[in-house]
Amino acid sequence: MTVHNAVSADHAGRIQTGNSGLDSILHGGLVRDGFYLLQGHPGSGKTTLAFQFLIHNHQQGERVLFVSMTETQNDLRMVALSHGWSLDGINILDLTASEENLKADAQYTVFHPSEVELGETTRTILAQIEEVKPTVLVFDGLSEVRLLARDPLRYRRQMLALKQYCADHGITALALDDRASAIQDLQPESLVTGNISMEIHAPQYGAARRRLRVTKYRGSPFDGGFHDYEIRRGELVVYPRLVAREHRRAYTPEAAPSGVTGLDEMLNGGLDRGTTTLIMGPAGVGKSTVAMQYVATSLGRGEHAAVYTFDETLGTLMSRSEKLCTGGLGSFLESGLLSIQQVDPAEMSPGAFADRVRETVEGGARVIVIDSLNGYMNAMPEEHFLAMHLHELFTFLNQQGVLTIVIAAQHGILGAMQAPIDISYLADSVLLLRYFEADAEIRQAISVFKKRSGAHERTIRELRIDGKGLEVGEPLLKFRGIMGGVPHYNAPMPGSGQAQPI
Repeated sequence: MTVHNAVSADHAGRIQTGNSGLDSILHGGLVRDGFYLLQGHPGSGKTTLAFQFLIHNHQQGERVLFVSMTETQNDLRMVALSHGWSLDGINILDLTASEENLKADAQYTVFHPSEVELGETTRTILAQIEEVKPTVLVFDGLSEVRLLARDPLRYRRQMLALKQYCADHGITALALDDRASAIQDLQPESLVTGNISMEIHAPQYGAARRRLRVTKYRGSPFDGGFHDYEIRRGELVVYPRLVAREHRRAYTPEAAPSGVTGLDEMLNGGLDRGTTTLIMGPAGVGKSTVAMQYVATSLGRGEHAAVYTFDETLGTLMSRSEKLCTGGLGSFLESGLLSIQQVDPAEMSPGAFADRVRETVEGGARVIVIDSLNGYMNAMPEEHFLAMHLHELFTFLNQQGVLTIVIAAQHGILGAMQAPIDISYLADSVLLLRYFEADAEIRQAISVFKKRSGAHERTIRELRIDGKGLEVGEPLLKFRGIMGGVPHYNAPMPGSGQAQPI
């Protein structure tokens, strides 16, 4: 399970949810003796999160009770079994089918059935609470209470009475609401200490995306906004939204050389740590090879590096990069110095990806490569504000002193090209790669368009990639038009005094 650093809190006044990500969002957990609302449509994971809450606190020595009006005890045990959980020690009150309501003489002629049933249900719940004396309570059935109450005033009074009863008896309660029924002009959030809203969205392609947010937390700070989460076997993992300003670490600014003489000359010594570099160019021009050159050099210095590949399989990336590193990359993978993770398209949310990168950095990574921005966008086609996600991610990495390299494939081979999204303003350095033709041969060129952290060469040099590795030649002083894809040789044509087209 992913573990996040929750804000320290007074444990006498807090109770943890059993979910480290949610506890981090809540700045330490739930305030004791509060009455909390957990809202979400069916399938969003309310029951899973509630079981995490109960099981964790049972293990901490709390007395716990689960009151269910929507799922039978057998259904609840099947949910627990699917996660590999044991419900031993978890008291369950099943109110889904009361035997009294099934008897032949249970016919109400004077009172409306709901008036009698709500009173019976309330007495049954209170009797069970008096018997178990729980300190932690999960109540799954607010939608059923709304149906029994029939009108907003009665429902509001019932909710306030339950809230006050829990407070008087030292019970921290979590009420689940599936939003299946509603009473007009009633906002249940106004009745509770805190409210957590869970959402599920099915994109046109790929796995369902889930996110939650805390909309209210009376008397306590919390991290607002949406936070992605996933349901796995054995856990519901919450990924707190990455806020770069909360993660700062002192580091020594220094240049990280590539190990390629010509490239380091262009960059005045190399790329600086704590910066983000964008490598742009058409498909196959050598962007990934340039990025992996920095990875290989950092590994040679004994630094930890991580690569996230959206476009290539692990085997292809390894075979293509073997020549860049003495002895190959396999030994570095085995030692743990190199981490390569293949990200499956349409299976990961931005929050999950940011959390994975964050874990790697906290594990000591000094160089991060994201290959590529195109794959990142294709993996998350319906996500909005991807540029803002990237801004927070890049800022976080920069503040950790990490050298970040992002690859973007531009559309086209020659002439004017476009990137899928313009994030050049987010990058501290921009390397541009291009094809050009000379002597009836397709060649590659590299140039530095931007470097915020220091001086850089403004020349265009030839990039050569062969069986020996990567090499950057001398500046192409006699060419013009390379960036436009139609290069010309500047030497005059014999007897004309004009430049000679290639």
